[in-house]
Amino acid sequence: MLDNLTQRLAKVVKTMRGEARLTEANTAEMLREVRLALLEADVALPAVREFIAKVKEKALGEEVIGSLSPGQALVGVVQRELAALMGADLGPDATQLSFAQQPPAIILMAGLQGVGKTTTVGKLAKYLKEQKKKKVLTVSADVYRPAAIAQLESVTKQVGADFFPSTSTDKPVDIALNALDWAKKHYHDVLIIDTAGRLGIDEAMMQEIAAVHGAVKPIETLFVVDAMLGQDAINTAKAFNDALPLTGIVLTKLDGDSRGGAALSVRHVTGKPIKFAGVSEKLDGLEAFDPTRMASRVLGMGDIMALVEEARKGVDEKAATDMANKIKAGGRFDMNDFKAQLTQMKKMGGMSGLLDKLPAQFQQAAAGANMDQAEKQVKRMCGIIDSMTPLERAKPELIKANRKRRIAAGAGVQVQEVNRMLNQYDQMQTMMKKLKGGGLMKMMRGMKGMMPGMR
Repeated sequence: MLDNLTQRLAKVVKTMRGEARLTEANTAEMLREVRLALLEADVALPAVREFIAKVKEKALGEEVIGSLSPGQALVGVVQRELAALMGADLGPDATQLSFAQQPPAIILMAGLQGVGKTTTVGKLAKYLKEQKKKKVLTVSADVYRPAAIAQLESVTKQVGADFFPSTSTDKPVDIALNALDWAKKHYHDVLIIDTAGRLGIDEAMMQEIAAVHGAVKPIETLFVVDAMLGQDAINTAKAFNDALPLTGIVLTKLDGDSRGGAALSVRHVTGKPIKFAGVSEKLDGLEAFDPTRMASRVLGMGDIMALVEEARKGVDEKAATDMANKIKAGGRFDMNDFKAQLTQMKKMGGMSGLLDKLPAQFQQAAAGANMDQAEKQVKRMCGIIDSMTPLERAKPELIKANRKRRIAAGAGVQVQEVNRMLNQYDQMQTMMKKLKGGGLMKMMRGMKGMMPGMR
C-alpha cells in the first residue's frame, strides 16, 4: 500500500530525525524530497503545493526551532500535515458512517464501472453486520451491466446479509423505493444501494443516480474510486462531487498500487473524508480509514493499532492463552500448536498484511521476501500437518524416513517439503522458548528465519 511513497518518505524521516539543528538549507532539501515523493506518487499538484506550504510555515515556527530535538519535531509536523491532507482536519467523527435517521439508514454507492463497487457493497455489508451489529439489506439498481444483480446477490449471501431481488427490466428509482419499503417492513437497520456505473462520465448516468438519490434521500452517499486510476480519479471525483452531495469516499485496490497518491488527491479535490479503504480482494478486506494512523503508516512508522485490531479479530484468545500457559509451565510446543499458529497468521490477513502495518525497520527485515510464495507455503505446511497421525503431531520426533514418505504422498508434496516444514517447526519451537522472556525483536528474528525467501 503506497509502497513507493512510504519508502521515499521513510528515508526523509530518518534523515530529519538525525538533524541536531535545522537550517534553511536542510529544511529546503527535506521539503524538496517530500515534494518529489508526493508528485511521483501521483498526488495532484495543488494538493502538494498546499501541503508543502503548510509544512514550511510550521517548520520555521517556534514549535520546531525552539525544540530540543528539532529533527523529531519536524517529523511530527510532517506527520500531522499528512494526516490533515488525508482528512484529519475534518474532525474525528468525519470518517464515521452516520446512522442518524429513522431506520433503515440508506447508503448509496456511486462510481465508475470496474472500480470494485459491487464487491465493496458486499464488504461493507459484512463490516456493518460484524463490526456494528447491524441488520443489512442490499439491492442492485444496476440494470445495464450483465450479471451485476447476480454478482451482488452472490457476495451478499457470502457475507450473510439480506438481498432484495431486482431485474434488468425494472427502473432504478422503482428498485430503490421497493427495496426501501421492504427494508422498513422487515426491520433492517441499513439499506445499501448499488448503482450503475459507466466506463466514463456521461450525462444520462448522472441524471439517473441523481434521481435515485432524490427518491430515497440517503444519509450516506459514498463515492467509490479505484486507487490505481491515477490522475483520472481526480476528474471523476470532480464530476461526481458536482452531481451529488457526496458524504465520503471509499478507496478500492489500495493494495494493488504502489503509488496511490490519487487517493490523497481525491480527498483534497472533493473536500470529503475517506471513510473506508479496500486493502485486499477478500470480502473482509475493507478497513475503516483513520487519517492519522494512515499518515504514520505512509511515513514508515507502521500502524500498530491496526495490527492489534487485526490480532483481536483473528486470534482465538482462549486458545492463545492456553498455549501461553502451556509453554510457561514447561509444556511441549507440538505440531497441533504449530498449525494453530499458522492458522492464526492467515486469519490476521497473511504475512503481507501483517508486515504492511509494521514500522519501516521491520519491513526492511523482510525486504526481498516473496510474500505470495510465503503464504502458499503456509497453506502447504498446514496440508502436511493434516496428513500426519495424531501421534505424529504430538511427537514429531517419531517422523523418520518411512513416515515422511507417507506424509508427503498424503499431502501431495515432495519429501523435501516435509523436511523443510519439520525444520521450520524446530525453529518455531526454539522461538517459543525464547519468547518466555518476551520481546518483539526476538519474535521478528524468529519469523525471519521461518518465512520462505527471508534470509
